[in-house]
Amino acid sequence: MKRPRILDCTLRDGSYAIDFQFSADDTATIATALEGAGMDLIEVGHGVGLGASRKGLGVAAETDEAYMDAAASALKTAAWGMFCIPGIAELDDIDVAAGHGMNFIRIGTNITDYADSEPFIARAKKHDLFVCSNFMKSYVSEPEFFATCAEEVLRYGSDLVYLVDSAGGMFPADIERYARAVRDRHDSTRLGFHGHDNLRMGVANSLKAVELGFEIIDTSLQGFGRSAGNTATEQFLCALLRQGIDMDIDPIPLMDVGEQHIVPLMQGGGCSSIDTISGLAQFHSSYLAKIKAAATKYRVDPRRLIVSVCEKDRLDAPDDLIEAEARRLLELGVKGNWKPLYKHYYGGEQDR
Repeated sequence: MKRPRILDCTLRDGSYAIDFQFSADDTATIATALEGAGMDLIEVGHGVGLGASRKGLGVAAETDEAYMDAAASALKTAAWGMFCIPGIAELDDIDVAAGHGMNFIRIGTNITDYADSEPFIARAKKHDLFVCSNFMKSYVSEPEFFATCAEEVLRYGSDLVYLVDSAGGMFPADIERYARAVRDRHDSTRLGFHGHDNLRMGVANSLKAVELGFEIIDTSLQGFGRSAGNTATEQFLCALLRQGIDMDIDPIPLMDVGEQHIVPLMQGGGCSSIDTISGLAQFHSSYLAKIKAAATKYRVDPRRLIVSVCEKDRLDAPDDLIEAEARRLLELGVKGNWKPLYKHYYGGEQDR
């Protein structure tokens, strides 16, 4: 197992957990602490990425430019970057970020929409940025299709391709299937892994990715992030040490950073049943508000509605599908037999 690079996304993915309310001061303070503890790849900004506040996708505490200024002024040796979803971000956003000294960019698309990234990759490469292509909800595709998409974005000029477990429902065997499909075509393809922790598989999946030669692994302090959170930086570092991999990072200072700056922001504890079901069904939590609204309207359990909708579509959650499945569950509830709802999971393997 070769030593990976760790990309800490506490300040980006973690912002979901506080309604995107990290301030510029928070960004500078936490980024400085991360750098001081040994992290050299740090992602900042709105959780949804460049332009998200402008598009009304959750108004962050600061503008994109304020986050850029905070990172650029605070960091002396670590590289910093931001997230970018074509259609939410505009090409000019990349120009602005590059002008502030940004080092890397992660361009996120649903894997079926990878072609949308081509002009954004081209613009980023014009500024000599390190470009990562994040295939959000990677699990909705077969590994062979993932490999085909990887070939295409590399042809566009991307430097690295991310396998993204957006719903936290993947297992180590899944990571291997996707990696093998890519490597069977081009053994030199550079890969990254972004895992969520809905089924508490974040560390195990990340370790598998390291075993398979993935170059960059995403983590966040305390696992702070959207839904059930991300692979926890502190736990992953300790797991790497147990595997004999020296990252030249002392995990204890990072634990101190997490406990000082992140733990006070965390609410509650325990294991959220919504998050766990999301991992089972591979449901992206960005659609949760619509699920809850329909569940209330039709008086059905939102967890059962998540499973039912994901039987039909794990990429999107169209309003008409949610409505139809909520009505179906209302009828099914009269019979009280929920076993058919889980037919895809019998035997331990969801139909793909």
